[in-house]
Amino acid sequence: MKKTILVFGLLILALLLLFQFSKYALISSNLNIEIIIGIIAIVFFFIGIFINKKSLQKQAQTSKEIDHQKIKDLDISKREYEVLLSISEGLSNKEIGTKLFVSESTVKTHVSNLLSKLNAKRRTQALQIAKDLRII
Repeated sequence: MKKTILVFGLLILALLLLFQFSKYALISSNLNIEIIIGIIAIVFFFIGIFINKKSLQKQAQTSKEIDHQKIKDLDISKREYEVLLSISEGLSNKEIGTKLFVSESTVKTHVSNLLSKLNAKRRTQALQIAKDLRII
């Protein structure tokens, strides 16, 4: 976090120096306005590329593997895990039952078991807990 703040602070300082240089160059009539605008555009272009690369690296680092050991520790069955994945897709109990070829009451039972195993009160809370535990 401190490194990010430092980098952005240095970028802002560089831009301020560039603007001061362009103001000086414009006042002293050494450069045309088109050249100054071109230099500023190039600097913003490279800053954009830098920020884009940094954000893509951060996204690549945040992609997490599923923690299968945690699933076993929570004693989540294979079918309950399939129901959890279906919930994460936004499916209703009826749609989950159709997808998994089970009755809606069976899905409700699995959801109830998942809520108790994840210590959640709602499906959305269960999904958030599952994401935090890296099981979905």
